[in-house]
Amino acid sequence: MNALRGCGLYRAAVSPHSWLRRMLHYRTEERGQPNTPEYRLYLKDAKDKYISPFHDIPLYAVIEDKDIPPKRSKTNRSEVIYNMVVEVPRWTNAKMEIATKEPLNPIKQDLKKGKLRYVANIFPYKGYIWNYGALPQTWEDPTFKDKDTDCLGDNDPIDVCEIGSQVYSRGEVIQVKPLGVLALIDEGETDWKVIAINVKDPEAEKFNDIEDVRKHKPGYLEATVDWLKLYKIPDGKPENQIAFNGEFKNKEFAVKIIKSTHEHWKALIHKKVDAGAIDCKNVLISDSPFCCSEREARSIVQSAPLLDSTDLVSQEGSMWHFLSK
Repeated sequence: MNALRGCGLYRAAVSPHSWLRRMLHYRTEERGQPNTPEYRLYLKDAKDKYISPFHDIPLYAVIEDKDIPPKRSKTNRSEVIYNMVVEVPRWTNAKMEIATKEPLNPIKQDLKKGKLRYVANIFPYKGYIWNYGALPQTWEDPTFKDKDTDCLGDNDPIDVCEIGSQVYSRGEVIQVKPLGVLALIDEGETDWKVIAINVKDPEAEKFNDIEDVRKHKPGYLEATVDWLKLYKIPDGKPENQIAFNGEFKNKEFAVKIIKSTHEHWKALIHKKVDAGAIDCKNVLISDSPFCCSEREARSIVQSAPLLDSTDLVSQEGSMWHFLSK
């Protein structure tokens, strides 16, 4: 807690009921060549500091309408709002992710046996069917066995499926409210998928729990389960398993899981647990043993190849797969 107080993000990071005077804004900087293993997307904060999207962006976010006095804010002050880092825009196929094992944790494309990974188009789905990303300052501890799933964590930030009406950009930081959660069991590890919606979405007020998704977006939850079960089959993998017989847990359960993964992240960033291969370098958490200077962060980014805007188009995103039931 003191670590976050020292970096000036204490209120946003640990108190879901405090209200920021201003929004935190972020920018991205591309390095390397898109659709190659060298491509990286780094994040900067409002002060133009290079930061880690894993460690330096606060989990908790608060929105204040400047035209409405705080006492009469349209936003329910009991509502828990989180920052979400968009890794994969809806309808795209490149499997982009926060590089947890690299300094400053840029977004990069995942590799499998040296090849760039793309999710297959499994009829009738085209790429990812939500804006997909992660909650910063969360960590699914691979040594922690979840009592509900009886499986260890997957060693990543917790995943988010944002179901709103807009398509967001890679690296964009949006503010979401959780609606529920699904427990994917991926190769024996718990891989939570939080279902959420951007609080600025035109329809956000309609969605306050998981049953609202079933009511206002019929078929979306069923499609989500189907997609997550099947997406690895074209790669020769078996169907994924979903805990709780494929049941979505509600908002209250989702908040409990997020809080737990946030506590695990706090232990990680303060070196109270073994980080293993995870890179915990950060710029804003001043009393974390992994905190580095702005100069060091800048040198990390500058050591990456400059952006080559030549976009090597992959054909993998245009192929269709039809699975027999």
